Amino acid sequence: MDEKNYGSLSLKINELLKKRNISKNRICKDLDIPRTNFNKYCRNKFKRIDANLMCKLCHYLNVEINELIIYEKPE
Repeated sequence: MDEKNYGSLSLKINELLKKRNISKNRICKDLDIPRTNFNKYCRNKFKRIDANLMCKLCHYLNVEINELIIYEKPE
């Protein structure tokens, strides 16, 4: 059975951190996030999105969710 492609989600964490000059170490420490987990989100290698983490990131970075998560339609 073929798996249907509905598109994918990507996170703009790296761009936002760079724009605000915030290191990954700093945000992980401030938000008490394990660095290995955070790196998966930064590389868009996540299987599921943690809603609490997304709320923390939006609050910390002062962004709306649509500035953090991008939906990419299938080709």
